[in-house]
Amino acid sequence: MEKITLVPAFKDDRGEITDLLENETINAITRITFRKGAVRANHYHKETTQWNYVISGSIKLVSQTPGEAAVETVMKPGDLVATGPNVRHALVGLEEADLLVFTKGPRGGKEYESDTFRLEVPLVTGI
Repeated sequence: MEKITLVPAFKDDRGEITDLLENETINAITRITFRKGAVRANHYHKETTQWNYVISGSIKLVSQTPGEAAVETVMKPGDLVATGPNVRHALVGLEEADLLVFTKGPRGGKEYESDTFRLEVPLVTGI
């Protein structure tokens, strides 16, 4: 898991322009909504990298690289966190939230399950 610090590329009295990703191939962009307490994911991908960008609300991301302890990160609006191949991850809505997921690899549309491997022991349990 990698938390990415976003810096505006341009700023003036009208506002800011910030590149979320640069020089990446994106195969899908997915919007995911959360109700408070909702748990999503509890899986990993062998080939896919995901960039998770919070639009509204707050989400707890729990990630685990094989052989290491799980790491918890609270994400708020404007936060961008990447999870790479083989990184186990789960997401919990700490309140109602809206998330954009930018995906590089076989993860979007009809390929949604082709690179998704469910965890036998979930990182997070919930509602």
